[in-house]
Amino acid sequence: MTQTIMEKEAMETPSVIAKQLSDNHALAISLGNTLRTIDPKMVMIIGRGSSDHAGVFGKYLIEVEAGVPTFAAAPSVASVYGKSLKLKDALVIVISQSGRSPDILAQAEMAKKAGAYCVALVNDESAPLKDIVDVVLPLKAGAEISVAATKSYLATLSALLQMTAHWTENEELIKALDTLPAALQTMIDAQPQLTPNSIENVKNMVVLGRGLGYAVSKEMALKLKEVSSIHAEAFSSAEFLHGPVTLVEQGLAILNCFVNDESAQSHQEQIDEVASRGAELVHMKQVDNDIHPRFAPLAVLQRFYLDVAKVAVDRGFNPDEPKGLKKVTRTL
Repeated sequence: MTQTIMEKEAMETPSVIAKQLSDNHALAISLGNTLRTIDPKMVMIIGRGSSDHAGVFGKYLIEVEAGVPTFAAAPSVASVYGKSLKLKDALVIVISQSGRSPDILAQAEMAKKAGAYCVALVNDESAPLKDIVDVVLPLKAGAEISVAATKSYLATLSALLQMTAHWTENEELIKALDTLPAALQTMIDAQPQLTPNSIENVKNMVVLGRGLGYAVSKEMALKLKEVSSIHAEAFSSAEFLHGPVTLVEQGLAILNCFVNDESAQSHQEQIDEVASRGAELVHMKQVDNDIHPRFAPLAVLQRFYLDVAKVAVDRGFNPDEPKGLKKVTRTL
C-alpha cells in the first residue's frame, strides 16, 4: 500500500518519461545534429547531489556510446576560487532540478564564457539557468513535492539517454526509447527486493555496482542516508576489492545493484567473492532481462525508490521530509 508522497511520485515516472520523450523528440533530434556538427572533444558535467550522480551515469553513457572523454565539474572552482577553465571544443551539460543554486549558475556562466557549448537538463523551465546556456532539454517531471527526488532523477537519466541516442544516431537505442516507460512500470508492479526485514538492525551498508550500475548505486547510497538514516557508501564492485573488502569481515551488509549489461559477468564474480567472505547480501536487480541494457540501471533504481521509502517508514522516518533537508539547496 502506498503511504508516502515519495512512493506516489516515483510511481508517476513511467507516464512522466513517456511524455518527456514525446515532447522532447524534435528537440533531441535537433540537439543531436548540433552535437555532431560541433564534434566536442570532451564533456564536462555540472551538478550537485542527485544531479551529480546523474552525471556519473552520463559519464559512462557518453564514453560508452559516443567515445568522448567525460568528467565531473568542481563547481567551487568558479564560485569559490573564481577561476576559469579552458573549455574550447567542449560540451558542458548542466544538471539541476531547480536551476537556481548559485554555484551551479556560476560554473555554467564560466563554462559559457570559456567557449563551451552548454546544455541544461532542468525541471524548472523558468529558472535563471535557461538564460545562461545554449539550449535547455527540459525534464518535464512536473511538480515534485517530496524532498527525496525520484521521478525527476529518472527523468534526468532518460533525457541523457535520449540526447546521447540522437547524438550518436544509434538507431537501436532510439527505437528502444519507446519501451522505457513499460520497463519501468514492470518494476513498479514487481515484488519488493529491499525489505525492512532484509536489513533489520542494519546501520551501515555498502552499495556495489559496476559501470552504469555503479552510477545508480551512488544514488541508492544517498537515498539510504537521506530517508532511512542508514550510513551507506557506494563503490564500484571492482574498486571495492582493492582494500575496502576487508570490512566484510566485520559483518558488513551489502546491497548488490545488478544490471544485465556488458558488466554483468565481472560484477557477478566480484559479488561471489564478497559472498564467499561472509558478506550479508541484499540483491536489487531487473526482473525483465529482455529490456535494452542501457535501461537496466533505471529499472533497478525504479524498484529501489519504492522499497527504500517503505524501509524508511518502518524505521520511523518520513521520507518526504528528511530532517535537515530542503527541496532546493543553494550553495556557493
